[in-house]
Order: sequence, then structure tokens, then C-alpha cells
Amino acid sequence: MEIYSTEEQQAEAIKRFFRENGISLALGIVLGLGGLYGWKAYNAHQISSAEAASDAFNKYVENDDVLANSDAFIKDNADSNYAVLAAFVAAKKAVEEKQLDKAAEKLNWAVDNVKNDELKATALLRLARVQAAQGQAEQALATLAKAMPASFAAQAAEIKGDIKLAQGDSEAARAAYQEAVDQGGADNNPLLQVKLDDLAKAASVN
Repeated sequence: MEIYSTEEQQAEAIKRFFRENGISLALGIVLGLGGLYGWKAYNAHQISSAEAASDAFNKYVENDDVLANSDAFIKDNADSNYAVLAAFVAAKKAVEEKQLDKAAEKLNWAVDNVKNDELKATALLRLARVQAAQGQAEQALATLAKAMPASFAAQAAEIKGDIKLAQGDSEAARAAYQEAVDQGGADNNPLLQVKLDDLAKAASVN
């Protein structure tokens, strides 16, 4: 490292440094500030976009005809989780109106487009129930077999039990309900234990 012994030498060195590097320094400062302000602008844009999507979603769910308006909302907000939530709302409305094909369409869209594992699992469980209601038991079971977080295992097993029971396979239904109980499903769903007990009673009678 060069050591400067006098103030004149230090001053001359500083001047020489800026003559040689002044443009680069100025450009670096400008770019640095530009990056800083650009990042702030990006964050502001993200916040603004999120708020706009939230407002649009609130207006969407407050509308009486969410099913008819769902396609447009989902298309306009396809890159946000609000589109997935809108698909859930539309699917629920479709089930209430007995439009199971429409419900399955919305839930399939959610499964294919959602990035969040918990939301995807929720869509899969709802889709399986809709498929079972459509009489597509094997397709529903295949849907339940798809990868989900462990916290959804009890719900998936219970739905499997419901499907097996509807098929008349009491043994498979009881095994599925027991799996659901073993996964902690009865902790938040007392009806699950009732289902399992009813099958046990029926088996003892027979």
C-alpha cells in the first residue's frame, strides 16, 4: 500500500484518483441510487397491485352472480392467489346450484395453477368430493392419491372412507376411517369417530 507523507501528496493522489475514476464512480452512484429507487418503486407497485386485486376480489364475492363472473375475474388475476380463491368460491356456488361439471372445472383449474401446497391440497380434496358426487369414484380416489402435505392426510382418508362406503365396501371404508382417526382427524371432527363406530356396530351385528 502506498503511504503519503505530506498533505500535498495526499491531495494530489485524491485528485488523480478522481481524474482516473471519476466517471466510473459517478456512474456507480447513479446506478446504485437507480437500483435503490427502482426497488422501492417495484415494492410500491407490488403493494398497489395486491391492494387492487384485494379490492377486485371483495367486489367479486359481493356480487350475486359469482359463477357467471368467475371466468373474467380468474383471467384478470391469474397470477395471484385471489384467482384460486375465486375458483373456490365459484366451485362452491356451482355445487349449490348442482352444476357439478362447472365445479370440477374450477377446482381442476385451481389444482393446475396454484403454487401454494396447502391451497392445492384443499382444491384436491374438494375436487375429489365433487368427482364422487358425479359418480366418478375411481377418479376421485386417484385425486386423493396425489401428493399432499401430511396435515391433509386425515381429511383425504375420511373422504376415501366416504367413497368406499358409498360403493358398499364397508371393510375398506372402516379401514380408511381408522386411518383418518390415526392421523388425528377425530380431534377436530367428532363425526369421524361416529362414522367409524357405526361401521364397527354394523360389523358386530353381522
